[in-house]
Amino acid sequence: MAEKIKINPYENVKKIIDQVAAILKLDSSIVKILKSPASISIKSFPVIRDNGELEIFTGYRVKYRNSYGANSGAPYKGGIRFHPDVDLDEVKALAAWMFFKVEVMNLEFGGAKGGIQCDPKSMSPQELERMTRAFVRALGDEIGPFIDVPAPDVYTNPQVMAWIVDEYSRSHKGQHNFGVVTGKPVELKGSLGRGTATARGGDFVLEYAVEKGLIPGLDKLEDKTCVIQGFGNAGQPFANFMLKRGVKIIGVSDSKGGIFNPQGLDIGILEALKNQKKSVTEYQNGKAVSNEEILETPCDILVPAALENQITAANADRVKTKVIVELANGPTTPGADEILFQKGIVVLPDILANAGGVTVSYFEWAQNVQAKSWTEQEVDEELRKAMRENAEEVFSRAGKHRVNNRLAAYILAIERAVKRIKLRGSE
Repeated sequence: MAEKIKINPYENVKKIIDQVAAILKLDSSIVKILKSPASISIKSFPVIRDNGELEIFTGYRVKYRNSYGANSGAPYKGGIRFHPDVDLDEVKALAAWMFFKVEVMNLEFGGAKGGIQCDPKSMSPQELERMTRAFVRALGDEIGPFIDVPAPDVYTNPQVMAWIVDEYSRSHKGQHNFGVVTGKPVELKGSLGRGTATARGGDFVLEYAVEKGLIPGLDKLEDKTCVIQGFGNAGQPFANFMLKRGVKIIGVSDSKGGIFNPQGLDIGILEALKNQKKSVTEYQNGKAVSNEEILETPCDILVPAALENQITAANADRVKTKVIVELANGPTTPGADEILFQKGIVVLPDILANAGGVTVSYFEWAQNVQAKSWTEQEVDEELRKAMRENAEEVFSRAGKHRVNNRLAAYILAIERAVKRIKLRGSE
C-alpha cells in the first residue's frame, strides 16, 4: 500500500524507535522517554519588512533528549532552518534525528533543532538579518554555549550564524559567546572544514563501505556514476569529493528542477549557475528532469541531499542504484526502507552518513571552549577517524541483528543513550 503524499516525519521516527525497542527488548518507560521531546519552544515575533509593514513570524526550537543530562555542561545541538514548510512535527523529527545522530557519533551533545516558517527566497538580506536577530531575542537564555548550540541548516549559512553570535553577545555581555553557535565564518572563530563537513563525512562512510566490500556490485568508486538531489550546502561539495575519486556526476537537481547527462556534468559550471542564477536548471548541456525523476535515474550512487520524505513506498521500487548516501535528514521513509532492503540496495542512513556536519560542529565548539584552533588537516583526519570507527559499529550491528543499516544505526544510538540514562539514574 502506497504511503500518503503528506508524510509526518515525526511519526516515522517513532516507528523506528518501536522497531528497535522490540529488537533490544527495551522497558516501556525507556521507550516513552525516547519518543518524547524534553522541551518545545514556539515563538511568535514581529519583523519590519523593507516596505515598512510589520509581519509576525513563527519560530520553533525543540530540545529532544540529552543522555548526559540537561545540566551536565554538554549542550543540546542542532541546526536552524528557514523554510516555508517548517512546522512543529518537522522540527520535532529533526531534533530526534539529531539526538540519535550525536549518539551514533558518541558526541557529548544532546539533540535539538530549530526553524522559522518563512520564504527566505523572497526576503532581502536586511529582512533575513532582522528576522534572525528577532528570533535570537525571543529565545533569550534558551540558547548558550553550554545550554543549546544552533548551527546552519536548510537556507541558513555562516552569515546567519554570525548574526546570531552578534545578537546573543549584545544581551549576554561578559560570557564566552563564540561557542553559542557553530558553522560560523572562520573569521569569527568558526572551524576550518566545517562548510564541507556534511559531505566529507558521507564521503568517508562511502569510502569505508566500498573498501570493506559492503556494497554488492561496487568494489571501487573510480569510473562509477552518481546522481545528487539537492545541489546545496551538502550536495555541491559531495559532487567535488566524488570527482576527486574518479566518479562521474550524471545528474543533479535543486528546488527548481534538475539536469541529466549520461556523459557527465561540468560541476564548475553548475556551481557558477547556482551562485549566479540560483538554479542548476539553466545548464545547457543536458536534459531537463524533475526532482522526482532525478531519484529514479539509473546510477551507481544516489545522493538525496535535499529534504525529508523523498524516497517513499510510492517510488522506492523505481529507484535504480547500488547505494544511497543520505546527506539529507530523513529522505527515506520506513515503507521505502523495506522495499530498498528487499531489492538489495544499500542505504547509508542519514544519522550516520550526514553526521560529519555535527561532528565538525563538535570540533568547532570544543575549539571555541578551549580557545584553540585546529588546522584543516587536523579536522579532516579526526573526522575520517570518527566516521570510519562509528560506521564499523553500525555495520557490525547490521550483521549481528540481520537488519538494514538504518535500524542498525538506531540500535547503536539507542544502546549508547540508554546506557548513559541508566548510569545517571534519572532522566
